[in-house]
Amino acid sequence: MDQHQHLNKTAESASSEKKKTRRCNGFKMFLAALSFSYIAKALGGIIMKISITQIERRFDISSSLAGLIDGSFEIGNLLVIVFVSYFGSKLHRPKLIGIGCLLMGTGSILTALPHFFMGYYRYSKETHINPSENSTSSLSTCLINQTLSFNGTSPEIVEKDCVKESGSHMWIYVFMGNMLRGIGETPIVPLGISYIDDFAKEGHSSLYLGSLNAIGMIGPVIGFALGSLFAKIYVDIGYVDLSTIRITPKDSRWVGAWWLGFLVSGLFSIISSIPFFFLPKNPNKPQKERKISLSLHVLKTNDDRNQTANLTNQGKNVTKNVTGFFQSLKSILTNPLYVIFLLLTLLQVSSFIGSFTYVFKYMEQQYGQSASHANFLLGIITIPTVATGMFLGGFIIKKFKLSLVGIAKFSFLTSMISFLFQLLYFPLICESKSVAGLTLTYDGNNSVASHVDVPLSYCNSECNCDESQWEPVCGNNGITYLSPCLAGCKSSSGIKKHTVFYNCSCVEVTGLQNRNYSAHLGECPRDNTCTRKFFIYVAIQVINSLFSATGGTTFILLTVKIVQPELKALAMGFQSMVIRTLGGILAPIYFGALIDKTCMKWSTNSCGAQGACRIYNSVFFGRVYLGLSIALRFPALVLYIVFIFAMKKKFQGKDTKASDNERKVMDEANLEFLNNGEHFVPSAGTDSKTCNLDMQDNAAAN
Repeated sequence: MDQHQHLNKTAESASSEKKKTRRCNGFKMFLAALSFSYIAKALGGIIMKISITQIERRFDISSSLAGLIDGSFEIGNLLVIVFVSYFGSKLHRPKLIGIGCLLMGTGSILTALPHFFMGYYRYSKETHINPSENSTSSLSTCLINQTLSFNGTSPEIVEKDCVKESGSHMWIYVFMGNMLRGIGETPIVPLGISYIDDFAKEGHSSLYLGSLNAIGMIGPVIGFALGSLFAKIYVDIGYVDLSTIRITPKDSRWVGAWWLGFLVSGLFSIISSIPFFFLPKNPNKPQKERKISLSLHVLKTNDDRNQTANLTNQGKNVTKNVTGFFQSLKSILTNPLYVIFLLLTLLQVSSFIGSFTYVFKYMEQQYGQSASHANFLLGIITIPTVATGMFLGGFIIKKFKLSLVGIAKFSFLTSMISFLFQLLYFPLICESKSVAGLTLTYDGNNSVASHVDVPLSYCNSECNCDESQWEPVCGNNGITYLSPCLAGCKSSSGIKKHTVFYNCSCVEVTGLQNRNYSAHLGECPRDNTCTRKFFIYVAIQVINSLFSATGGTTFILLTVKIVQPELKALAMGFQSMVIRTLGGILAPIYFGALIDKTCMKWSTNSCGAQGACRIYNSVFFGRVYLGLSIALRFPALVLYIVFIFAMKKKFQGKDTKASDNERKVMDEANLEFLNNGEHFVPSAGTDSKTCNLDMQDNAAAN
């Protein structure tokens, strides 16, 4: 008898261990799959940000339209966030995440598809040359008393080219693809985190969250590396003979292989979706047990009747719930602390999103850096600096056990230091390039008041030049000319990128003594002074990033503690919606629209319509780009001061130490906030408010 009992206990123990192992294996598989999806979503986000300038040039569109494309991700996210937040936890969460990853990958691939249908990239549209003739034979020189061939192009050919240009409207597919990527990314974070919270061991959620976010930073690392590599590769690689391409990666018309990044990120997302379709809804039960349980449940008609009754009762409470929702919304919107913090957060996030969207363009136009070099440097700067700031911020709050008012002061201090360092960018603005016909007269001797309709000089007035053409050459006097013809060049030698033009009359009149009046293809490089400013800019960027990331640790805790505990989910969900709508969608658009105002030379397509900008006024560009960011951040600092005084008045005399209980609240707030769809990638930039989730998780985990 004892032996029989012993065997039963052994069998029960083995069965229990088997179930525990099964649950552990299922949960670990989910964590592994979710880690890959985190990498995939971060990779897709970075690829879009670093490709936006390339997309702008490839589709010949303005910066404001490129900003709209960038904001389409948020539009897609907002379309389904309510559905995911409400119904997601009631359905099969792993499969929903798998579907999301699949849609995310499909969106990325859809973004890349226009490349395969648009034909070859024509970087010399202004001359109406054949797409296959990107050669120096089409370059116009000064032909006195002769009519140029491109001016004699027949109306039929121009009309045919104009019809072909309608393909530029294929940017709509990029818009739709990015929107689909936003739809697909929505369920990954909220459903993944809620799944972990439901099935992880007690007290282990913070560790898993911190680990996930740490692993997710692999995505930006890969994204910046791929972006730097693909930006060096010509867009039509594999389709054209690269030896015939006469522009370089530093040319304002250069378009890298932007589509390769989207294909890679799309395939990675699709592959990451596969494991989710084989994971159980509940890791505590095997598939077979769940099917048997479901069959038995169907036979229990009494339970069905009870469930039907419950659903009926729930239906009767719909009106009551709606009324309660609006009452709760009214409660948070009449909370002065919440409204102030919402506004200052919106201003901070808008400043970051707009700045980061165009930081690559800024580095290219301001300091003459190639897109490849800009991607590489920004990746090196951002990732380690933000990671350090996240850890440092969490450590300081934990070490000194700051009160809520103290945490608000700490956040204000880091934001103020970051703001002061951002002011140092203004002295680092480089002077506009010396460009004959835009900043100087064509003879190069005098500056002009406006770049619009600069009159021809006697050195090129008889050359019959096309003034709309953009084929820049650099004279040996250090001045850039819009084309060889407008430089007054009579002859040339060499091929492709190494072409040199001679007898340039507009170069001659500047008074060179060696009478070597020549010019070579491409814009003149920035001087040494501007190069030194660039290295200082990079150094300040590192410090600015560190303080911004350090202060971001306070975000979640402040938000959940200034509203009633039962309203924290609604408060963070409403905050997420406002930031996405007014920050994520609108900020890239109005930043881009103002940047467009600083353009000095637009491309024109074969229909004569305005395309992408070729060159900006560096001084105005810098003032607008930096000034708009400062204009958003300064009111946020003022609101911070008001916020701190209001907090002092409300919490005066109360014990508000950030103790272990506060850290527990912080963890809960993370889950609630993520369930409302917050998605910002921490390594995508340096703003405190976009980094908060990862910082909080790491702080709690430490």
